Amino acid sequence: MKYGWIAAILMLPLVVHTPARADTDPFFSYDRPATYEVRTERVSVPLRDGARLACDLHRPAADGRFPVIVYDYTAYDQLELLGRAAAYFVTRGYNVAVCNARGSGDSPGRLDPFGAQEQRDNYDLIEWLAAQPWSTGKVGQMGVSYGGHSSLLVAVNKPPHLAAIIPTDGISDWYENTIYRGGIYSARIRDWQRTVAPDTLVTYAQHPLYDDFWRERSVKARWKDLDIPVLEIAGWYDRYRAGMVENFQARPRNVWLVAGPWQHGWRNGQYADLGNGPYLAWWDRWLAGRRDAPLPAAKVTSYEIPGPGAGTGWKRFPTWPPPGARQTRLGLSADGTLTPDPGVPATRRFTVNTDPAPATPDERLSFQTRPYPRDVVLAGDITAKVRAAFTAADGNIAVVAEDVAPDGTATRITQGWLKASHRFGHDRAVPVRPGKTYDLEIRTWPTHYRLSTGHSLRVTVSSDDHPEIDSDAPAGRVDLRVGRGGTELRLTTLEDAR
Repeated sequence: MKYGWIAAILMLPLVVHTPARADTDPFFSYDRPATYEVRTERVSVPLRDGARLACDLHRPAADGRFPVIVYDYTAYDQLELLGRAAAYFVTRGYNVAVCNARGSGDSPGRLDPFGAQEQRDNYDLIEWLAAQPWSTGKVGQMGVSYGGHSSLLVAVNKPPHLAAIIPTDGISDWYENTIYRGGIYSARIRDWQRTVAPDTLVTYAQHPLYDDFWRERSVKARWKDLDIPVLEIAGWYDRYRAGMVENFQARPRNVWLVAGPWQHGWRNGQYADLGNGPYLAWWDRWLAGRRDAPLPAAKVTSYEIPGPGAGTGWKRFPTWPPPGARQTRLGLSADGTLTPDPGVPATRRFTVNTDPAPATPDERLSFQTRPYPRDVVLAGDITAKVRAAFTAADGNIAVVAEDVAPDGTATRITQGWLKASHRFGHDRAVPVRPGKTYDLEIRTWPTHYRLSTGHSLRVTVSSDDHPEIDSDAPAGRVDLRVGRGGTELRLTTLEDAR
């Protein structure tokens, strides 16, 4: 699965945080020599209903019992590639299994991504691995994207021998983070559906509201059961970062968060790649029982982006948002500015975009701060308190925040969306009365981003965000209330502390 203003900023308190390059934390520089050769075999793992999973098993070429890592449990037929990557851990004393989920690769059956059957299969896989004569009975699971969410889901199912997990680019909720973002279908996911799980083109469309179908596929619905050690590896350029931050915020005692300047996918070869050290340290600590293996120096290790660029790199925090972060309010004004005092109440209008194409100028409104007199660090999400009326019986609101450089170049920072009929939650659709003004709260994806001196923050409000979400709002117009008492932004900001 691949994919302020000046017055308010000047009032922010000075809060100094410890800069941290990842390689200054022993957790990230951890390593030990390779000891073993690798032997590989294809195994067919029996499941409780008589079905079987195809797995490649990579083991140290030596007698004895070793802990087990499920290196990835996905619907992608990449066992050979993943096995090569997993060899690092095998040579250091781990059995490693790489498996195809039911209905993918050489595992027969019907693929139902993250459904109850797939979760039961994963549970059975872990318990089978723990019971083998070459296993110590300690099992960990890791994975990227599909495999990251699989790791989180199996953890909340609580197989007795699962000791710890490392999800990378996982999520908290399949509905909210991937399929229906803000209650609006994600246009980008359909190509994945057609290629990987075509049956879902029918089943997902049958569940436009958040119901038991989605709760079954959700970690968020079972956060209380996420109680083993979790090392989350997230990317500030990844489209699933909100779910990873939510998991940490829900379970801060047993979850550690590492968020870097990364796009979606494996970190190998990306800027500020961590290497294998922190993964080995985690497994040595929780699976092998090596007390000399360190934990991260802080609960949150975050790379301030842009990176490379204006961002100042790795920072350590005890929580997220960081201590000292505060909310700064900016109002949208009739003249198109973003400012603490947005002026007299007014209305700005835009036309709803009903085409699967980018919005035209009359289909969006933009508001921008004056250039900042000094750097501003966004450390959390941006919440848009939107006041709007619709000429139709429903509508979509998309909020996009951008960094505008002095030369006019714009870089997207974050975004968020909401279907107006979902303003009270995604489990029910509450009709919209045309012409009535509604208060809508749209939370953008979290970020850790430095707006440099001389740059501006620009926010665009429209009915779509091509190609992220469907342009499925009914035709008509949106009247956006601006000025005092109208639409405003709440930024989570930190005082600059280089």
